[in-house]
This record gives sequence, structure tokens and C-alpha cells, in this order.
Amino acid sequence: MQLLVQPDDGIGPILTAIRNARRTIDLHVFRLASNQIEKALADAVKRGVEVRTLIAHTHGGKGKALRKLELRLLKIGATVSRSGDDLLRYHGKILIVDAKKLYVLAYNLTRSDIGRARSLGIATRKRDIVAEASKVFDADFDRRPYKGDSQSLIVSPVNARERLSAFLRKARKELLIYGSVTDGASIRILKERVKRGVVVRIIGRLRKGHDGFQVEKYPGKRMHLRAIVRDGRAAFVGSQILRKLELDARREIGVIVKHAQVVKQIADVFAADWAQTEAGKEEAA
Repeated sequence: MQLLVQPDDGIGPILTAIRNARRTIDLHVFRLASNQIEKALADAVKRGVEVRTLIAHTHGGKGKALRKLELRLLKIGATVSRSGDDLLRYHGKILIVDAKKLYVLAYNLTRSDIGRARSLGIATRKRDIVAEASKVFDADFDRRPYKGDSQSLIVSPVNARERLSAFLRKARKELLIYGSVTDGASIRILKERVKRGVVVRIIGRLRKGHDGFQVEKYPGKRMHLRAIVRDGRAAFVGSQILRKLELDARREIGVIVKHAQVVKQIADVFAADWAQTEAGKEEAA
């Protein structure tokens, strides 16, 4: 398992993944605006790789931009499908290479996210997770219902609320959260954890009217990240966080990570970012 860190890692890991593909590439993307990635996909098609792409049916009224993307992908020889309109939004970001390696991303494949914003991604070869991600992709590509039940792959709205609620409830010492926390039920779980002595730190935003948590804005220029670290032993990274729409009304995809080194890396990134916040500077003084 491998952690991808933005802006440090840049576009390299994704380009390498596409360039190493030998048989298939499945790309579930919300936004794609990278000439380098599109060229790498075109080169993959030329060497005989079957490239399937799933793009959003809608994106903030930007129908013309989506149509242009669709035409560009068709021109290079990729197969293109639009997501269904049964959910409010299809916001997942995954790349599956040769049905063997899965990339779950919190960031979009755009210049504003890659190399410029704080974000994370996970690359894994774990067979059960890769297989489940392929089921999600196939279902969404063909506009069929996805009915998976993976413990590790977190898919909204199918299992995200249940899995992430359970993930939070298991916290005994600390929860480190990147992203906006606005879901009422999730906030109640966090408050219950605080009462039991769990320290909850959030880099992002918390819905007004709630206290007991340490909340700070991201200290850098831009953050596009949804992630949680629990007790330094498990982590979640994905396209959803503790917001009602992302849990219940949109297609979002994330993954639970228990790989010790990767979890530590995520915690270290959070610690470094926290140290640059106002609270972090006060703690160091």
C-alpha cells in the first residue's frame, strides 16, 4: 500500500500508473483537466490498452465542459460513459489498472489540485478492495445499482454512513479529521467520543453551534481533502467526509487503511499541517 501526498508527489504517480498499464484502465473521474494525463491515456490506447472512463452526468451546470471532455476522450480512443442521474452527484475518484492496482483519490485530476493543494490518495493491490472497486466501477459505468458490502471500501450512499459511524465510535484516544464536518449524526458521535476523553482535531470546518472540538483552518493556500486518522492505527481517505449529502445522496468512494506505515504517514502530514495553524503555534510556544 502506498500513500500519495499532494502537493509533494505531484502528477508523477498517476502518470506512472497509466504508463505501466498493459491490459485495462478504468477511470472514475469527477473532473479531468490535465493534458499530461490525457496524453498518457491516448498513448495507452495506442499500445492496446482498453481504456474505460466514467465522467459525471452533471457538474455545476458545466454541460459544455463535460461534453468537450467526453469528445476529447472519445477522440483518443477511450470508451466513455456518463454517470447516471439517480444520485445527486457522482463524485468518486478512482483509477484501476489491469484489474490489479487501485488508486483511491481525494483530489481531482486537475492542475488546481495536483501539485498545488493539500490532498491525499491511496494506492493498493489488496485483491478484495480492488475487486470491490471494480464492481463499483462496472455498476456505475453500466448504470446499474451497486450492492456491495465491503468492510474496507467505503461507498456512498451504500455503506458510508454505517461504516464511518462505526469507524468513529471505535476511537479511544484521538481523531484527526481533514474536511468539513456538518452532518448532525456524525457530530453527535464525535461529541460522545469527546465525553469519553477522545481528542478531536479538525483541519477544515465545523457546523456552527458546536464546541468541544479543536478546529482550525488549513494554514496553506488550498486544501481539497477528506481524511480521518483514528488513534494512530487506522485511517480513512476518500472523496467523502462527514457531510450529509456526501454520506447519503452522492456517489463517493473511500477506503479504510490499517497499514501501519501509511497510517503513520497520514498522521505525520496532519501533525505538520496542524503545527502551522494558530492553535499549533500556540501549543509550540
